[in-house]
Amino acid sequence: MSTPPPTGPLLTRDTLRTQLGELGVRPGEILLVHSSLRSLGWVNGGAVAVVRGLLDALGPQGTLVVPTQTGDLSDPELWSNPPVPPQWWPAIRATMPAYDPRITPSRGVGVIPETVRTWPGALRSAHPQTSFAAVGRNAAEVIEGHAPDCRLGERSPLAKLEALGARVLLLGAGYASCTSFHLAEYRIPSPRVVVGRPGPKGWETVTEVSISSDRFDELGYDFERDRPVVRGKVGAAEARLFPVAEAVAYAERWLALHRPREEEFRHPRV
Repeated sequence: MSTPPPTGPLLTRDTLRTQLGELGVRPGEILLVHSSLRSLGWVNGGAVAVVRGLLDALGPQGTLVVPTQTGDLSDPELWSNPPVPPQWWPAIRATMPAYDPRITPSRGVGVIPETVRTWPGALRSAHPQTSFAAVGRNAAEVIEGHAPDCRLGERSPLAKLEALGARVLLLGAGYASCTSFHLAEYRIPSPRVVVGRPGPKGWETVTEVSISSDRFDELGYDFERDRPVVRGKVGAAEARLFPVAEAVAYAERWLALHRPREEEFRHPRV
């Protein structure tokens, strides 16, 4: 059975650069991109062409930032997709390779971030589960200092991006992927959880703020209703563009109203 031909649209590095500019991406800015390659259409050159188009739109003074998370470096007891037999858990914990920012692949964030991670000159932050990678003029400033016990909070690249006036580009991705909302979780009363992961000296645990993207789609809908969000198309993909700082400030107020307050958490996992 033959494979049907692609339906398009046909995109190239040049058309991506042009359409990103028409959307409002500015040369020289810092851009945090959440993306879906499949949503764009048929891209001649795939993820490499998309990254080149993004870098072209940002220009030599711009900075491209992407999430390069590694959620698989976690406690096998919590795995559900798929789960593993309980009798395997001790061996998995004992032998799971520790995070290495140079070689550990990202997982669950798509092929475009993984392409950025391996790009010449790319830098990657040090957190073993919620790292970011960056290419461009401000890459080192954004990436440095990601604390090992601060997944997406004040000592993560998100706070740097907020302070530097960066913007978010949702490129075929929904608000459930918007990591900037997580920074707000660190600024409201939130439960804390024990997080297990492989470390340089073996299995380790740290106590962290509990983070969840539950209801982020609803939060994003309200944010877009109440705040100016640039909307448009890049290829076939829905694209949204907005400042990190505005997203964090709105989410802080929204989450405080729509999520249980700290004293209402009956059984925090600490």
